[in-house]
Amino acid sequence: MVRPADSDDATPRKANLREAILCAAEDLFSTNGFNAVSVRDIAQAAGANPGSVTYHFKTKDGLLLEIYRRHCGPMNLRRSELLAAAQRVRDLNDRLEAIVRAYVLPAFSSGSDLAGGGARFTRLRAVMSAEGNAVAGKIIAQTFDDTSHAFIDAIVESLPQIPRNEIVWRSHFLLGALYYTLVTPERVSRLSRGEADGADAANAIEQLVRATVASLQAPALDERTPAPRRSTPPLQNLKVPAGRR
Repeated sequence: MVRPADSDDATPRKANLREAILCAAEDLFSTNGFNAVSVRDIAQAAGANPGSVTYHFKTKDGLLLEIYRRHCGPMNLRRSELLAAAQRVRDLNDRLEAIVRAYVLPAFSSGSDLAGGGARFTRLRAVMSAEGNAVAGKIIAQTFDDTSHAFIDAIVESLPQIPRNEIVWRSHFLLGALYYTLVTPERVSRLSRGEADGADAANAIEQLVRATVASLQAPALDERTPAPRRSTPPLQNLKVPAGRR
């Protein structure tokens, strides 16, 4: 007997297919980029038909947006919670470290890892950023800009002597370091000749936090340090008496 499509077990099947499509798309996007992957590619990898992809997500753009939502919702929530706690720290140096840690930690240990995040989703984010796709850029801004502004503002309050535009640059460098740390941990192991384990998340977090705090605390570019005065004139300016030539 054939069961009707709206029977009780139809919902689990649809949920499993939807998850399969999400996982397939995330894997393909993180490997090949957004532009090079078609709806047909995603459907084939998920064991579905193209109509199932459009049924669940309408378009490829909608699929990418859902991938970001399911990972970044938990991550941004955890970051906001940790940031609120960090901003209650009175000592400015300790507060700065807590703010940076609040940003870094959820990328390694957020609940989104349970949904297939971690290195794969971080690789996808890096590929999307490098690809320059307008749709992907809009999704990235929609997903992260509010949280990023909150962290930058908090850092500015902890480092009032550094202009905000320089804080933006330095937080930009942190994001690149975070991408590279999560995507290529084996490079640390290889270049350290095995003395460091690139897959050691706890150590990676501490190294990132310490390096970022130091870079944030560096003097602003417009704080010119005067060159030290010479105690003696340069040799080419010395005049040698005629009798000693």
